[in-house]
Amino acid sequence: MKKKKSQHVVFKPYLQGQLQLPTDLEELIPAQHVVRVVDGAIERMDLTPLLRQYKGGGTSSYHPKMMLKVLVYAYTQRIYSSRQIAKGLRENVYFMWLSGLNRPDFRTINRFRSSVMRGIMEEVFSGVVRLLIEEGYVKLEQYFLDGTKIEANANRHRAVWAKNTRRYKRQVQEKIRTLLDEIERVNEAENEEYGDRDLEEMGGHGPIDAEKLEKTIQELNEILKQDPKDKKLAKAVRTLERDYLPRQKNYEEQERKLGERNSYAKTDEDATMMRMKGDPPKRSQPKPGYNVQIGTESEFVVGYSLHPRPGDTNCLVPHLEALKGQLGRLPKNVIADAGYGSEENYAYLEGEEVKTYVKYNTFDREQRKTRRRGMFQEDDFVYDAEQDEWVCPAERRLTYRHTELHPTESGYVIERRHYECEDCGRCPLRSQCTRGEGNRQLVVSFELKRMRAQARENLLSEQGKALRSRRGVEVEGVFGRLKHNWGFRRFLLRGQEKVQIEWGLLCIAHNLAKLAAALERPLSFLLHWPHTLKPTRAAEGSF
Repeated sequence: MKKKKSQHVVFKPYLQGQLQLPTDLEELIPAQHVVRVVDGAIERMDLTPLLRQYKGGGTSSYHPKMMLKVLVYAYTQRIYSSRQIAKGLRENVYFMWLSGLNRPDFRTINRFRSSVMRGIMEEVFSGVVRLLIEEGYVKLEQYFLDGTKIEANANRHRAVWAKNTRRYKRQVQEKIRTLLDEIERVNEAENEEYGDRDLEEMGGHGPIDAEKLEKTIQELNEILKQDPKDKKLAKAVRTLERDYLPRQKNYEEQERKLGERNSYAKTDEDATMMRMKGDPPKRSQPKPGYNVQIGTESEFVVGYSLHPRPGDTNCLVPHLEALKGQLGRLPKNVIADAGYGSEENYAYLEGEEVKTYVKYNTFDREQRKTRRRGMFQEDDFVYDAEQDEWVCPAERRLTYRHTELHPTESGYVIERRHYECEDCGRCPLRSQCTRGEGNRQLVVSFELKRMRAQARENLLSEQGKALRSRRGVEVEGVFGRLKHNWGFRRFLLRGQEKVQIEWGLLCIAHNLAKLAAALERPLSFLLHWPHTLKPTRAAEGSF
């Protein structure tokens, strides 16, 4: 039996420490890698607003163009921590190439994101959108709008609730009045001057505020100077000064911070307590967060806004106003779900000559072939325009009673007309019509009925059906990528202004990552964009 000859083992060259080619990082970056798209897009943007943030003088600064590129690319890679970004600049070849081997530390990165970008994030983001419009990716024709809740960087167990603030404030004011009444009874000098009335500074039985209470304490201190041995009065003044006055100031400050909201978090006062999507419905607890609104076209984010209110209804008008301010005009069509179908929103879109594909709360129920059993709704009544009356399913008439005007937060006035049936006493359909003790009433806004009819016509058209089928893919697809694929479910920064910067960077990162994916299509599609995106030489010097 022949012995098998041993074969010589050959290894690839391993020459650590010896200079090798390529020495240029450019050769290590694929032609259509997302890092090149980020680099090329930001090179083509007008960054004048960003450059204005630097006043000059002192030591040289890292170039803001480089810092913006690094931040945006980091967000495309699901890296949001400034420490992790700084680590990438030391270890990752793509970060090294993008930064030109600059290595700002995590403090510099965080300062640029939270301070330098403050107040200009919307301008920078709109620059990306204008670039997409110029290249034909966005046409501002179809605008798909929706919102989601993102948790704030705040302690969920430390919150201020409006109802508690009102109750505690009412309790402390009752204690103040009780104490002042006691002072009036025991202080003879004060009784001779004021009789049975409250102190003048307290304004009789009107509301008590901190300013009035401070004046009252000053007046009582003057009385104490005349009779310093009055221990009861001295004790009462100490209670007012050390206990009740600070509490009164605290509750007034809480009311100022609350505004129209029902709550806020103590560790991020711009965040509101709200229930997050995906939490178990029965066991979920409200968490501090922001209502994030985005509008998309071709799955690119065209506009975004953040709101400290849980509901979507009141977010549409400020969102579109901000979009119009950034881009100079509104899109031709707006598509949204029933959460936005209010009279004020319809009126705004109509006034801006935007075609509406916005559902209202009963649209889906109207489209069902079989009607669900339940109480009679407004659609079950027939309107008699000549008599200005409504006819119920039992052929009884509801007559006009009065009109109410309801102004919204923004000042829009809704006119509601009230109608009531003259007698529902022995009606055979009463159990299906009303559960109240009185007669059945209808509250109708004819303007809203007209707007809903127009919205219904748009939604049921062929274009409306096509747009409705796309809405879930357009907006929900973007939210799915940002929240699920990229794992962005909680903000890192605090305060609405900083949170807007963070979300703006995330939207820019999404748009450029989406663009990078589009550039992987056949060559004919690349006519909109250079095949290789080489950076221009960055400006030198300090700012």
